[in-house]
Amino acid sequence: RGVIELTIGMYLPPMFQPAYFVLQRGLFDFSGPLRCGARGRGALLRVAGPVDPAETFVPPDAGTITDPARIPETDPWTQVRRARAPQRPTALDYFALAFDEFRELRGDRISGDCAAVVGGTAWLGGQPVMVIGHQKGHDPKELMERNFGMPTPAGYRKAARLMRLAEKLGLPVITLIDTPGAYPGATAEEQGQAMVIAENIRLMSALRVPVISVVVGEGGSGGALALGVANRVLMFANGTYSVISPEGCAAIVWNDPAAAPAAAAALALTARDLLRLGVVDAVLPEPGDDVGAAPVAAAEQLRRALAATLGELAGRSGAELADERRARFRGFGARQRVLVRSVA
Repeated sequence: RGVIELTIGMYLPPMFQPAYFVLQRGLFDFSGPLRCGARGRGALLRVAGPVDPAETFVPPDAGTITDPARIPETDPWTQVRRARAPQRPTALDYFALAFDEFRELRGDRISGDCAAVVGGTAWLGGQPVMVIGHQKGHDPKELMERNFGMPTPAGYRKAARLMRLAEKLGLPVITLIDTPGAYPGATAEEQGQAMVIAENIRLMSALRVPVISVVVGEGGSGGALALGVANRVLMFANGTYSVISPEGCAAIVWNDPAAAPAAAAALALTARDLLRLGVVDAVLPEPGDDVGAAPVAAAEQLRRALAATLGELAGRSGAELADERRARFRGFGARQRVLVRSVA
C-alpha cells in the first residue's frame, strides 16, 4: 500500500488489499485461517476425483408429478403470494439440507461478489455436483443484504464462472431458481445486465454436462431464465414461473399495479399450467402444502427428485445433452395450442 501511495500520490484506506477486501471484490473464492483453507482445498480436490458408480444414490421413486390433472387448480394470485412467502426455504437452506459437504465459491473475478446468487461444490449421494441458486432471506435484514434475491451482473458472471468450472471438472449443474427478476437499477444496466443474462442463456444451452433447474419459489423473467436453461426443469407445487412479474405485466398492459391479480391469471404461471404447457417437466408436491412449515421434508423431496433425474440423464454424451437442451427450448410453441383468455 505504501508503495502505491508514494508512486501515485493517492491516500489509500487501511483496509485496501487485505484478503477480505479482495474477497468482497470477487477475486477470491474464500478466505480464512490456513487450516480452514486446507480443508476447503481438500474438499474441492475431492469433487474432481473419480466417482464410484456404485455409490450413486438413485431412489426407486422420485415422488414427482408429471400429470397436470393431479395438481389442483388454485387462484394464481394466491399462488404468487405463496411463492414469495419469506418462510420458504432458501437456496442456502436446501444446500445444507438436501446436499452434503456444500462448499461456497464466491466472486466473479472481475468486479464483485453478488450476495443474491450463491453457489459452489456439493455432493448428492455419491455424485459431486455444482449447485447454484438465487438467495433471498427470511427476515428484512437478510432480504436487504441479499438484494431481495435480485442479482446484479456480478451474480450472473459468478454463476457463469461456476458453470464453466463444472463443465471442466465434469460435474452436473443444479440450479435453484427463486427471484422476482434481475436487479433493474441503473448501475446494473450500466454494467451490462442484459448482456450477462444473454451470455448465461447461451452458455447453459451449450454445457456438455447434465443441467437440472428447480423453481423452488418465485421464478421471474430473464433473471430466472439465466439459471433455467436445463435438460430438466422441475418446480415445487406452490412456485411460480413467468416471463414477467404480475406487477410488471399490470404496469405494461393496464398501467395500473392494482391489476396484478388479473395479470397473474393471464400469465399461466402456476405449476399446473406450466406442466400442461411443457415448460416444466415435473412438479414436486409440497409437504403439508407449505415447504416453509416442513423444510427438512421439502429438502428430502428435492434430494430424491434430483437424484432420480440425474439417473435419467446418466450415460448421455456431452453432445447429446447439449442437443437435447437446445431442442427442448426451441420446441416451445411449435405444437402447443394456447388458449388466449380475455381479462377484464
